[in-house]
Amino acid sequence: MELNGGALLMEALKEEGVELVFGYPGGAVLHIYDALYQQNSVKHILVRHEQSATHAADGYARATGKPGVVLVTSGPGATNAVTGIATAFMDSIPMVVLSGQVQSRFIGSDAFQEVDCVGITRPCVKHNFLVDSLENMAQTIKEAFYVATTGRPGPVVVDIPKDFTTPGVTVPFEYPDSVEMRSYSPPSQGHPGQIRKATDLILSAKKPMIYSGGGVVLGNASEQLRSFTQLLGYPITQTLMGLGAYPASDKQNIGMLGMHGTYEANIAMHECDVLIAIGARFDDRVTGEVESFCPNAKIVHVDIDPASISKNVTVDVPIVGNVAQVLEAMIEQIKATEKRVDPADLASWWALIKDWQSKKCLDYDLSDNVIKPQAVVEALWRETKGDAYITSDVGQHQMWAAQYYGFDKPNRWINSGGLGTMGFGLPAAIGVQLGFPDEIVACITGEASIQMCIQELSTAFQYGTPIKIINLNNRYMGMVRQWQEFSYEKRYSHSYMDALPDFMKLAESYGHVGMNIENPADVDGALAEAFALKDRLVFMNFVTDQTENVYPMIEAGKGHHEMRLNPQRELA
Repeated sequence: MELNGGALLMEALKEEGVELVFGYPGGAVLHIYDALYQQNSVKHILVRHEQSATHAADGYARATGKPGVVLVTSGPGATNAVTGIATAFMDSIPMVVLSGQVQSRFIGSDAFQEVDCVGITRPCVKHNFLVDSLENMAQTIKEAFYVATTGRPGPVVVDIPKDFTTPGVTVPFEYPDSVEMRSYSPPSQGHPGQIRKATDLILSAKKPMIYSGGGVVLGNASEQLRSFTQLLGYPITQTLMGLGAYPASDKQNIGMLGMHGTYEANIAMHECDVLIAIGARFDDRVTGEVESFCPNAKIVHVDIDPASISKNVTVDVPIVGNVAQVLEAMIEQIKATEKRVDPADLASWWALIKDWQSKKCLDYDLSDNVIKPQAVVEALWRETKGDAYITSDVGQHQMWAAQYYGFDKPNRWINSGGLGTMGFGLPAAIGVQLGFPDEIVACITGEASIQMCIQELSTAFQYGTPIKIINLNNRYMGMVRQWQEFSYEKRYSHSYMDALPDFMKLAESYGHVGMNIENPADVDGALAEAFALKDRLVFMNFVTDQTENVYPMIEAGKGHHEMRLNPQRELA
């Protein structure tokens, strides 16, 4: 079969099982768009900005587990996509970004809309390719999907010069069945000796803690994590990216840890003697001050990426391998030995944790006069029965979503954890809804974040995605204001949001339903009304308490045992 470059690319995408491509056309990719037009297998989603294409593909990938695919043109098309590429990179999300490039003979000549896409994206991709010939394009696409989806996943950029997609130039098409790359060999099985060593340490613990991260979600290891945790009877805490991998409602789950984690999770981390880290990377939002992180603990670390081992925190027993397979091996090892943690020690440890839990660090004061943002998230959980796909932007609302929407399933919590990208929530929700047309999808956002990519309300209307937007509007860049209150003597430099739009009218102008909620008594009813509109996007503007802060909070330079707690609550 002889194909030109555009048609070849479409066939390659079909071979990879790609159903959706998120993109925006331009001169360097017009041949590819013409090929898109002439086939029906791959559907294109036209966004309103290339950043949104990457966020939508990202949301689709996080929810479905399939790689997100993006198509953008050269120059500003590629540079507009960089923020979304970096977002995916920081959270290890599988994505293939196809970027147009000027004709190969013009590369390096400062041609119209030319940028060095490979050079610009190199620091924020797992790998990137510049297609060097039409003959090699199929092989390059195969390698791109292989790299993006194996090992520790991540975004891969394929930069395609326009002349390699010219309609009149063809080559024989044969898509590879498999691929081997000499310089890339992701691990799978963990080392048996290390697994035995880790198991022995785990069963000798007096104050054990399990700390799981996003790698459990990405590695489809939630079932194994549940079995492992319940077999041992140990307490478990999760990172922001790991929420849902272990059910929030289970009694062994003591909540999220880190900067805005629960009191009991952070204190237990500080006091534990054996820490089992699974699919987590010990980032600064989790560890706090590294020198005081888990000062008394021996650490077991399971991760598929050897570069993550002892990168930020030195560990005692490293295990490099597929998280699901390593957990299965550890479960078998535990069942095969008669050794168990001392029941009295474990009971004493749980008694301490229950005492810390009695502080009820997430309690807040309700009001009859002003809507509390935490109450909106809790009401959303009740309305959706805890079974929605929840996207968020970045800021206070993100933390309240993480704290108060109890995630019992993996892949339901879709947020920008590592890069902290405002504007992520709305396009990500569109991507999730397109991946699961019949599921409930809600975007929890703030009035600052939502305006970053608000033009995607147009995309949502075009493709009929009935997402529900929960805008927690406190008229501030809330997290910025909170830091300014705590660390800058309440000098609120440029954190107040002046000249906000009428969000209800704005939503209606895009063809959606707008709602404005100001009375606490109206919260539940408004949510019920919105979710009853199953085929409409509803923008719900909740006017919330401007003074509310996210607690607990670990400030920069502090350890887990140095949390700032809600001063209005009795926590002593």
